[in-house]
Amino acid sequence: MGALDECHYNVELENGINVGECVELGSEGETGNRAIEDAVGVLLQGLGEDINREGLRKTPLRVAKALREGTRGYKQKVNDIVSGALFPEAGLESKFGHAGGAGGLVIVRDLDHFSYCESCLLPFQVKCHVGYVPSGQRVVGLSKLSRVAEVFAKRLQDPQRLADEVCSALQQGIKPTGVAVVLQCSHIHFPDFESAIFDPNHQGWVKISVMSGSGVFDNEKADSWTDFLGLLRFRGINVDDACSRVSVNKSWCPSQSFRKMGASDSAMLSAVSSILSSLGEDPSRKELAETPGRFVKWLLNFKNSNLDMKLNGFVRSKRDCLTPNGDLSCNEEHICSELNLSFWSQCEHHLLPFHGVVHIGYFSSNRINPVGKSLLQSVVHFYGFKLQVQERLTRQIAETVSSFLGEDVMVVVEASHTCMISRGIEKFGSSTATVAVLGRFSTDPTARAKFLQIIRNSS
Repeated sequence: MGALDECHYNVELENGINVGECVELGSEGETGNRAIEDAVGVLLQGLGEDINREGLRKTPLRVAKALREGTRGYKQKVNDIVSGALFPEAGLESKFGHAGGAGGLVIVRDLDHFSYCESCLLPFQVKCHVGYVPSGQRVVGLSKLSRVAEVFAKRLQDPQRLADEVCSALQQGIKPTGVAVVLQCSHIHFPDFESAIFDPNHQGWVKISVMSGSGVFDNEKADSWTDFLGLLRFRGINVDDACSRVSVNKSWCPSQSFRKMGASDSAMLSAVSSILSSLGEDPSRKELAETPGRFVKWLLNFKNSNLDMKLNGFVRSKRDCLTPNGDLSCNEEHICSELNLSFWSQCEHHLLPFHGVVHIGYFSSNRINPVGKSLLQSVVHFYGFKLQVQERLTRQIAETVSSFLGEDVMVVVEASHTCMISRGIEKFGSSTATVAVLGRFSTDPTARAKFLQIIRNSS
């Protein structure tokens, strides 16, 4: 069910990938890296950025390394992984019943991987569950199931094709009675600036579950699938919504719902096509034909513009409505807060998104926010929709809101970084917290502790 044709994978197993797709190390790889670096420089200039400023000077190099790392599967050979990891194990194939070794179902659950979406070039998360029924009185080392999945995850991918390729590679590599693969994929749904401002209920993730099977798993209604899915549910893994190849929604990537771009910077589009070529892909491939336009449209969310000027005028008008100096003073003040203000931003070091929430604490005499939550949320978005680092984002928000909430301000930012979890520690759910303190919060540990407790109680 869903497995790709056998001939393709005989070539895949022997040669790693199809002829023409492999990007070898050495001078050719170095040339490809330079091409990617040049292309990233064009993209940064298209955003109105100074590519020589501190923080961006090494961005082209970092992006090139990240893309090479994230697509290293093009250079890896499945046969090298499984050929030395098949072990003899007697089974019950000549008798009735099944054993937990050869002849019985074997499952490895909850394998965490990341892949690059071929539609928009943003990474997406993959929770992979792989099972197989051994045959020929041999089993494969369990770690190899994860490594084979990673070979195909580290390429430009679509969830269903990823499941099919992992399934077919294992079927051809270890010759079992059957292979089953279920993937739970999560793709960040990055809003544009207007959506972030006017749609408070924006859903930040698009999720889909897909399945692929071969041999005894070829029929999705087979008893073997019932056993496989039952063992997933046994540990609380819900895959009831998993789609087969014939029913999967081809438009799962949020970028495919983007409105058509108007006149675009042809240099930026050409730069993205150059990156695809340098990775060993064919930019004219049907699935990649619209990718440069989608990526550029997303990237232009962070174009360096006059947002600062607009924000400064907006803040000044709000501040003038409060007091002559914007300060809040009273004999008996209380710590007030605005919590869980969402933000979306772009790491300037790797050109990958990060997102999270902002918590703002301040002192007030009447426990009332004098400017309203909407202004604070606008400040967060103004600084979020830029090439950023989390530390700077935290400081900028604190300095700006202190101009109308008073000088005693504490800001806590909690964020998930795609650049860290997709190419660094590669662990789902990891997050980063940064803090900025001004005025009384900078000298009063009790005030800081009280605000942190307010955040904790809210969650």
